[in-house]
Amino acid sequence: MRAAVLTESHTFDVVDVPDPTPGDGELLLRVRACGICGTDLKSYTRFGAGSILGHEFCGEITAIGPHVDGRWHEGQLVAAMPLSSCGLCRWCLGGEPSHCERVDMFGLGGTPGAFAEYIRVSAVTSVPLEPSIGDLGALIEPLAVGLHTVMEGELRPGDRVLVIGGGNVGAAVTTWARRLGSAEVVVSDPSVSRRDGAGRFGATDVHDPADGPPPSGFDVVFECVGAPGMVQAAIDAVSARGRVVIAGVCVEPDRIIPITAVMKEVQLRFAVCYRPEEFRAAAVLVGSGEIDARAFVTRAVGLNGVNEAFERLLSSTVDRKIFVTPRA
Repeated sequence: MRAAVLTESHTFDVVDVPDPTPGDGELLLRVRACGICGTDLKSYTRFGAGSILGHEFCGEITAIGPHVDGRWHEGQLVAAMPLSSCGLCRWCLGGEPSHCERVDMFGLGGTPGAFAEYIRVSAVTSVPLEPSIGDLGALIEPLAVGLHTVMEGELRPGDRVLVIGGGNVGAAVTTWARRLGSAEVVVSDPSVSRRDGAGRFGATDVHDPADGPPPSGFDVVFECVGAPGMVQAAIDAVSARGRVVIAGVCVEPDRIIPITAVMKEVQLRFAVCYRPEEFRAAAVLVGSGEIDARAFVTRAVGLNGVNEAFERLLSSTVDRKIFVTPRA
């Protein structure tokens, strides 16, 4: 099969690699679409040559491994959690396989991801999709991230919410915050295009950081940027006894002033990945047609366009999600 493979110079070459084979309890998918994630953009230079990225994907079943139940069939459109786990530890049994000590995350430097024509996935963590969903099935993973982030904020109907960062994670968080009853959702982002588009995801107002710090007194603040200084900004903006949830992936040291959080008795949490039921809920939302799913996607490229797509996303905030469609 063809795949966009990371090189020593941290670019992508489209080469032929061996086809994956589904093992016990696994499905083989022909990748239909795979989103480029902010985590990919921040981490790809840390992965070794030969890595195949891509963890936001959907595809059609082309082969079924042993010991897979009969609800699956070839040609079926599927989205799958990009991981495998032991299934027996306290984390797996508690519905949090991403914390399994033996978890294998796909497309993050280890097991090959979906910047390729085919990917093998676990049937247990897969969700069947209606064919009409098409490429938009690749949005289920980032929407699940958004739902998990909002759930960690213990959102209550009528809460005032600030979302710091209007990118794809911020848009997913905004979508769920409004659906779960927030009275006000303000999105703070320096990008004009992101502020202008925030209303499509449910934002009630926007804030430009160039005008100064965001207003304060929010019940919940979600940090979706992942840059130094953002944790403190979230603490400053939240109300007394408010909740701050950090979903931004910051790979640099960051400093905060703890006394601010202490005096407010702020609840500070961090969110990563999602639970299987959150992944399934995201699939239901995409399939329902109740959101403008295409608002999340700017364009699609083939495997040969991965380098250009990374350059665009790293140099500009005009694009939102760019899909990689291996068969293009």
